[in-house]
Amino acid sequence: VEVEGRSLPMELSEKGGVDNNGFVQNEAFEDKETDTGSEEEMPKTCSVDVDPVAVEETVLKPYAGMPKEVLLQFSSQACYRVTREVLFWLIIAGSVALVCATIAIIALSPKCLDWWQASPIYQIYPRSFKDSNMDGNGDLKGIQEKLDHITYLNIKTVWITSFFKSPLKDLGYGAEDFYDIDPIFGSMRDFENLIAAIHDRGLKVIMDLIPNHTSDKHRWFQLSRNRTGKYTDYYIWQDCTQAAGSVIPPNNWVSVFGNSSWQFDDVRKQCYFHQFGKEQPDLNFRNLAVQQEIQDIIKFWLGKGVDGFSFSTVKFLLEATHLRDEPPVNKSQNGVNITAYSQLYHDYTTTQVGLHDIIRGFRHTMNEFSREPGRYRFMGTDDDEKEDIEATMMYYGTTFIQEADFPFNFNLINMKTLSGNSVFEAVDLWMKNMPAGKWPNWAVGSPNTARISTRIGKEYINVMNMLLLTLPGTPVTYYGEEIGMENIVSENVSEERVNSGPVVATLPEKSPMQWDGEVNAGFTEGNSSWLPVNSDYQSVNVKIQSSSSNSTLSLYRALTLLRKNELPMNRGWMCHIWNDSDVFVYVREMDGLDRVFMMVLNFGQESTVDLKAIVPNLPSEAVIRLSTHFSNAGKVVNTKLIKTEMGEGLVLEYKTAKPVHTVEAFQRKCFVAEKACYSKALDLLYINC
Repeated sequence: VEVEGRSLPMELSEKGGVDNNGFVQNEAFEDKETDTGSEEEMPKTCSVDVDPVAVEETVLKPYAGMPKEVLLQFSSQACYRVTREVLFWLIIAGSVALVCATIAIIALSPKCLDWWQASPIYQIYPRSFKDSNMDGNGDLKGIQEKLDHITYLNIKTVWITSFFKSPLKDLGYGAEDFYDIDPIFGSMRDFENLIAAIHDRGLKVIMDLIPNHTSDKHRWFQLSRNRTGKYTDYYIWQDCTQAAGSVIPPNNWVSVFGNSSWQFDDVRKQCYFHQFGKEQPDLNFRNLAVQQEIQDIIKFWLGKGVDGFSFSTVKFLLEATHLRDEPPVNKSQNGVNITAYSQLYHDYTTTQVGLHDIIRGFRHTMNEFSREPGRYRFMGTDDDEKEDIEATMMYYGTTFIQEADFPFNFNLINMKTLSGNSVFEAVDLWMKNMPAGKWPNWAVGSPNTARISTRIGKEYINVMNMLLLTLPGTPVTYYGEEIGMENIVSENVSEERVNSGPVVATLPEKSPMQWDGEVNAGFTEGNSSWLPVNSDYQSVNVKIQSSSSNSTLSLYRALTLLRKNELPMNRGWMCHIWNDSDVFVYVREMDGLDRVFMMVLNFGQESTVDLKAIVPNLPSEAVIRLSTHFSNAGKVVNTKLIKTEMGEGLVLEYKTAKPVHTVEAFQRKCFVAEKACYSKALDLLYINC
């Protein structure tokens, strides 16, 4: 080898080539050990000339499997170092950009609608829904059998009214045991199976809790009337005066059902207070032990898997301690003649100071069970303040202290007359008084109100359901309203038959659910039902309407599907457009979407309205998406001449670049609860519109 002008010898094998023994390094030794008797051969050597540059290139050329020491020689070269640094900083920049994008999306994304916001609520009176054991009474197993009907309606939330063990003197609203199921509805095992079946279908369940009072058969009351330990003051007791064989109550307070709200007890020799029937003594919520008892009841049922509560009659939880007479409505009326609840102003027996502290305590307990993701526990309050809308709105709580998710809204039920104007006033009253950021709700039927068909007429059932399911917020449907059930004739209801005491007047709207045209409307396979089935069951039932495309049930399903699938319908703006004695018109729209839905609902007589003149940016034509006259769906209407008949409802669809809520003239007439904007480019919702 020539190195710096000198030749150095390089030994090669005599076999005529350079052996690469990198993978057979022990071969020579193995041969030597095999032939130990032969003479040791010394390899002959020769000299060759090798270019040193070639050697250097051979050594520095990368190859697969090179050791760490060789790899480090190349890693320091500029071409590799620059590439490595560029890739490193690209990865860092990409990671930072991804994190920033994620934070931005989270920050700009609106809050997802919770389960109690995203779906209508279906209210069930369990004794009248489905009988599973042929005794004529609906039960929990019957509800489980009919869960497919709930999913068929595109509904995700079931509200079951009271089923506690009870003497049923008030249809179960005075509990004898808050920890047990009344045998008429089944067992605790039946309830647990029902909860599991509901959750397996992806549904949620709300139950009633009436904390204001118990049954007089309750263990607490029996102990209290005997002055036993801590239970002595679990109820409100006062001394009564006796004169001429009659009891003189402590004051003029009157029960909701009429007559004095004080009842003398022969055991304790005192009067106890009851806001409702005398079989329903009021609990003393100024006693902290009573409050703790109710908290424990809430925890028990939440532990069973209940997803929420409707707390009923909460405005009655506290009474004034001074026991002064309540002022009469008619000051000239003789106090002796005051026997009706409506004859007094109830300043001392409803909504007393401290009431909302108790309700916040309920909320705190609910929140303890809401920490698990996806298991938020809903809380509603069921108190109809009627004329006092401000008192109702207080149940929402404040900006910083939450109470109910919403107080149930009975404005549409309490309307004294039906017209486009009255419907607008009922809707506007709630939306204008609702605190900012809160969620509205609507109901058109309940267990204590005549059904829609009976209250306002069969011709309005479809348009009322259309109103209910297209307003912003959570709609509440009372069982049977989806098929247009009517009250039964009250003459057919005997107090003896149902053992209902003073609430017999509320029974006609609790008639059995009409499932099909068979005997007893498919409600029971027994000989009779606890209440008679309505005589129209052969034409008004689930089975016959589910097979008809132009039925009340089919329209109801189409409306729930529209609400579920169209963003403007479930969380968009609602803007009031027009109302008169006949029609109520409003739109649902969302920022970023050019598609708008306009509802034209007739609650009076035949009407024609020029909406183009009212909304200048309105297109000259709109498509009928849904109609109470089913054959009209898909037709095109002229917005300058929209005609509706009595009880007709239209859901119109059109496109516009100028939504109504952006028009200055309408901005005071527009409302939005959970505001969101749609990005067509990214196909997502965001909040900074």
